[in-house]
Amino acid sequence: MSPSGTGAVDGGDGARHRVVAATGNPGKLAELQTILSDHLDVEVVAMTELGIESPPEDGDTFEANALLKARACAAATGLPALADDSGLEVDALGGAPGVRSARYAGEPADDAANNAKLVAALADVPPEERTARFVCAAAIALPDGREHVLRGTMDGRIVDDARGTHGFGYDPHFVSDRVGDGRTNAELTPDEKHAISHRGAAVRALAPVVRELLAG
Repeated sequence: MSPSGTGAVDGGDGARHRVVAATGNPGKLAELQTILSDHLDVEVVAMTELGIESPPEDGDTFEANALLKARACAAATGLPALADDSGLEVDALGGAPGVRSARYAGEPADDAANNAKLVAALADVPPEERTARFVCAAAIALPDGREHVLRGTMDGRIVDDARGTHGFGYDPHFVSDRVGDGRTNAELTPDEKHAISHRGAAVRALAPVVRELLAG
């Protein structure tokens, strides 16, 4: 698949837009594809399929990092680019790991190491003080310079024992406030998680903006 072109592919009754997802994370890509396809008729292509490398994520906010990635992919491909930056904020840790969530335990990024460090950091914190939230900033950037970014959150708490096999990242240790039976994010089905997740909230909020930008 060539990165060049008009940004649209044949959609039968009309043009179906091609959007580059600025991620190489399979779990994140799957979530973006599922959530966005519920609202828009688009072909979502991973930047790795087009040979695009992610720029350094050196912004100090989720919004800044999302826009950095979206702008870089739009410039490199000439196509609309969707990016998100997400992470975990734990109140007892002063908001850490925050924008460093993916690399909390250092390089190379490793979910198991990140989770082990998180559990160790909260060893002396009682359950009622382990409040936390997932944050996601989702951004769309077009080659002509138009762009938009929105935030979504999911509040909950951290548990010691990893439970569940779905999701990725900190999901096995996070219980959302919107789940009444105590299941972690990793114990939810993908559809259950998409309905309440920070990424779902951000991308659903962004979908009408994406539709308007692509139509223009």
